[in-house]
Amino acid sequence: MTFTGLSNNIFEKAINDYHIHDDVDSPIHNPYQEKSIEYYLYLKNWIDTVQWHLEDIIRDPEINPETGIKIKRRIDKSNQERTDLVELIDSYFLEKYKDTIANTDAKINTESPAWAIDRLSILNLKIYHMKQESERTDATTEHRAQALKKLEVLLIQQKDLSQAIEELLDDIGAGRKYMKVYKQMKMYNDPALNPVLYGKTQTD
Repeated sequence: MTFTGLSNNIFEKAINDYHIHDDVDSPIHNPYQEKSIEYYLYLKNWIDTVQWHLEDIIRDPEINPETGIKIKRRIDKSNQERTDLVELIDSYFLEKYKDTIANTDAKINTESPAWAIDRLSILNLKIYHMKQESERTDATTEHRAQALKKLEVLLIQQKDLSQAIEELLDDIGAGRKYMKVYKQMKMYNDPALNPVLYGKTQTD
């Protein structure tokens, strides 16, 4: 099985597992061996799925402001966890291709494999929820038809993105491209880099 085939299967499982209870506070039951790539892929998509629903909740125009702030902070924490997982998955690829010698004319890609996998995870969420919209019995026929058209495009996009990722991995394995990973330097969660946070620290 290809890596993207494995990823798509795991993402689909994580999404379906989440929607058994459909609750952002449901505990995760990761079925894969801890610290395996399958484990990290499942965890990555679970975090994405929970955040997807948190983003829905926070857009409620009648949400209690205090609740909204709590959810916003939870989303910030989730974004950091997502970034950490991407970097962890990239570490898997760095280890896998550590002995590959890049060609003298090897090129670098615009994004690392794991950041492309991140987009594939989100795409699987879009597919799941667009399929739901296309099957809503309480929606109009027009709504379902429009959702179905969008779903068809998303499925094509999933196929194309999966192919592009496989081609990138083949290129890296063959030395035609090389990996260069930059740690994400997120500033808003860092007390030393966010002026609001370090300003508050200095005055407290």
